[in-house]
Amino acid sequence: MKKIFILGTLFFTLITLFGCSSSDDTEIEVIATQLPHAEILEFARPILEEKGYTLKITTTSDYYFPNPAIAAKDADANYFQHIPFLDLYNENNPDFQLVVAARVHIEPIGLYANEYESLAEIPNGAEVLLSNSISDHGRALNLLASAGLITLKNGVDITASNFNISEAIETNPKNLVFRTDVAPDFMISAYQNEEADLYIINSNYVLEGGLDPLTDSIFIEATDNNPYVNVVAVREDRLEDPKILALVEVLESEAVKAFILETYGGAVIPS
Repeated sequence: MKKIFILGTLFFTLITLFGCSSSDDTEIEVIATQLPHAEILEFARPILEEKGYTLKITTTSDYYFPNPAIAAKDADANYFQHIPFLDLYNENNPDFQLVVAARVHIEPIGLYANEYESLAEIPNGAEVLLSNSISDHGRALNLLASAGLITLKNGVDITASNFNISEAIETNPKNLVFRTDVAPDFMISAYQNEEADLYIINSNYVLEGGLDPLTDSIFIEATDNNPYVNVVAVREDRLEDPKILALVEVLESEAVKAFILETYGGAVIPS
């Protein structure tokens, strides 16, 4: 990932867009991507209201401003990212770090193709398109290894923030060619425009694109022992704030877990 978190400039922009986080002790402001995060928050809204809190949701498809926004106190929390993405942000921004407040769900990534319906049909030299989010590259290669398309070198840490694709691959019998030049939120557009042979896409964008990860992928990630849990992130000094504690209690509740299972049918898994 490029070190694009130039926080001085971003903070000014974010303050212009959002203002400061609510001083109202009963309003909780959360920045979230639309699917499934904002939908899950919408389900949580009436439960929070019963506890005396009003939930304000700001939706975005941009992965790069929600963390600086929370660091700048422009909202109370965000809900859009997995732990390796947050770790990479913290590594690049040691003076503006955030922490995990709640672990909510897993979105299995999948392998998609325009022309092929099975792994066996993938030709030699097929082009594989990954997003430009380095925190997802190890995960993507682990998916391909699980599918039997490549092998990884012993000891490779798929969650490493400095993951290097060429250094991690041990064997590549189909001579797959890798591209990593598309932002995560444009991966579905690339798939729809048939810009490559294979695509590795996060399930939230697949759902937003009107597809079903379970039926439209040709191979999908296992959820057992999966380190890519999607989390609610906050400033460390807000962890014991009653508003944050209420939000965490609801998002980690059995009611929300049941909603996730019933709504997404396995395309999203409660943590």
